[in-house]
Amino acid sequence: MQIFKYLFLIFFINTLSYANMKSAFDFKFNNINGEELSLSKYKGKNLLIVNVASRCGFTNQYEGLQALWENYKDKGLVVIGVSSNDFNQELKNKEEVKKFCEVNFGINFPMTDITSIKGDDAHPFYKWVKEKYNFQPKWNFFKILINKDGRVVETFSSFTKPQSSKIIDNINKLL
Repeated sequence: MQIFKYLFLIFFINTLSYANMKSAFDFKFNNINGEELSLSKYKGKNLLIVNVASRCGFTNQYEGLQALWENYKDKGLVVIGVSSNDFNQELKNKEEVKKFCEVNFGINFPMTDITSIKGDDAHPFYKWVKEKYNFQPKWNFFKILINKDGRVVETFSSFTKPQSSKIIDNINKLL
């Protein structure tokens, strides 16, 4: 019986921690250079957070994400790539990912270290999105659009290209 009380307490404490998170700006990642990437740095901006992988059939979307970054970064949009191997399509380590992205796509928008986005090991941001917005990426290159208040306003599947009118129209509404 004691073990059940202990497990319940752990579950309750973990649930409270995500419930207390009020916005996306409350979260931190490790960036691809091994430094802290606090989303609070982007308060007052809109975010497009995308779980990415280097060996995926959708990897060519890096080009569109970089174009979005270049076209909208001065207007208040931050594109963030969350490197993930949850679907077994990412390179071995962050150094390889960084080199791949820079050499093949000229990526210079913020990128995270390889991060889990689903299941028990999911990053707290993704647990929060699942709990609060009932959204979890089902594959690589799922996109989460967050407004200046840190709330999720729209999500997009892998099939929605970064340059699609659906994404561009939603971004323009926020700017």
